[in-house]
Amino acid sequence: MRVHVPPPRLSAIALTLAFGAPAAGLVGCSSTANPPPATSSSAKPTTAPSSGTAAPSTSAGPPTTASIEIGNMLNYGSIGTTATLDCADGKSLNVAGSENTLTVNGTCSTVTIGGTNNKITFDKIDQHLSVLGLNNSITYKNGDPQVDNIGSGNTINKGG
Repeated sequence: MRVHVPPPRLSAIALTLAFGAPAAGLVGCSSTANPPPATSSSAKPTTAPSSGTAAPSTSAGPPTTASIEIGNMLNYGSIGTTATLDCADGKSLNVAGSENTLTVNGTCSTVTIGGTNNKITFDKIDQHLSVLGLNNSITYKNGDPQVDNIGSGNTINKGG
């Protein structure tokens, strides 16, 4: 028996798989098998006035990336990466993440982009381009897709 799953539902499932599995794995990274024993102290707590300012902190860890292909749908999620993806001849692509610079080769049938501050260049988009995020810069060289700019501050250009 073969079950038909509508494309929007399939996309939601794919995104859940793309981000749910890595997230579940990361949750496990924060646990401690044998936590340290509790300690007690009889010292009295002290307080000191604060200036109300703190220096910003940043994490210089490696980029986080998840990529999964289900049927003819490529799902890519990443933060802070530069990568080349391949739609081959007609795959659909979902991109989620922030601060990425992506080059997509081949012909994408449909593309959905969510996230912020991504810079993505496509060889060709055939049917449909949906941009849901903020401040993304999208360029497609060829194709005549229906374009839905649902986000804010996005730039979508044909050419390049």
